[in-house]
Amino acid sequence: MLDASLRQTRNVCCTLTLTGLSALLLTGCEAALNLEAVQKQSREAVKRTDFYQAIARNDRVIVLAGNKGTLLVSNDQGNTWQRQTLPTDASLLDLDTCPDGSFIALSFDNQLWHGNASGLQWTAHPLPSQEQMMTAACAPDGSWWAAGSFTTLQGSSDQGASWQETSLDEDAILTNLQFVDHQTVIATGEYGLVLSSTDGGASWENTGYLPDEFYPHASYFRSASEGWAGGLNGFIYHTTDGGESWTQQASASSAPVFGFIPGASGLYAVGDNATVLELRNGAWSALATPNQPLYLRTGLLLNGQQLLVAGGRGLLLNLELPAALAASTD
Repeated sequence: MLDASLRQTRNVCCTLTLTGLSALLLTGCEAALNLEAVQKQSREAVKRTDFYQAIARNDRVIVLAGNKGTLLVSNDQGNTWQRQTLPTDASLLDLDTCPDGSFIALSFDNQLWHGNASGLQWTAHPLPSQEQMMTAACAPDGSWWAAGSFTTLQGSSDQGASWQETSLDEDAILTNLQFVDHQTVIATGEYGLVLSSTDGGASWENTGYLPDEFYPHASYFRSASEGWAGGLNGFIYHTTDGGESWTQQASASSAPVFGFIPGASGLYAVGDNATVLELRNGAWSALATPNQPLYLRTGLLLNGQQLLVAGGRGLLLNLELPAALAASTD
């Protein structure tokens, strides 16, 4: 078992490093430097230095979270965005909507931020654990949850005033946490670990393992029994027994998978090289996207007709679904 300092070092190394871009401006004595393009970029909400990590919505706005405390808010289905920056240099790792329409966002400095329903006012709540938290979720009863290294889970039923912490004492990082319903909670993580709770997070048990200690960058459960996990090499695994056993599904891409986007009756996955996949008849086919060597990490299905997807270096795409696909998600 690793001690706390070594676990912290490994956690940082295992986490995707979120970096900005730097620009080197060279000038000569013959002409003045034209900064018009730079100034225009600084006024825009979406910047090339952004690395988007998570997205969430309520019935009023869409909120997109990224590096260095960056938050974008849209009240018109992603057509325009309002930019704000939280008072932290840490990246925002996860984002979720609560039943009352408010938001929670997890930052890499182990703070859980609570935002109002407009997504414009945020308050920081420090997390008590010394372990690095990597994922967060708001439960159907409005409680806040976070999970991370050393299979640590924390829950607060009083909006961050107090926290209950538990650990399975496994030296593994939990990377995904999802409330399937009021009682069923599923977490996936390092070494292919699958944990579940049937009492709203009060107790947890080891449900099973993904094949070959597969590291799930993303997971999504449609129900307590059926779910998917995706990661490196474009592998996507499917379970119909709550994670006890898994089967790899055929995919048109070998790009790493970083996120799943559920629709009314369809499921999409996003990954490296601007990859967007759509599940059809038990296999994953690729949708047409711009040819860019940038990752996509998160997204939303808009009105059953468009996919809003986001990722590295300010990559933010609104993809029109083919007519047949749009019809299948209505």
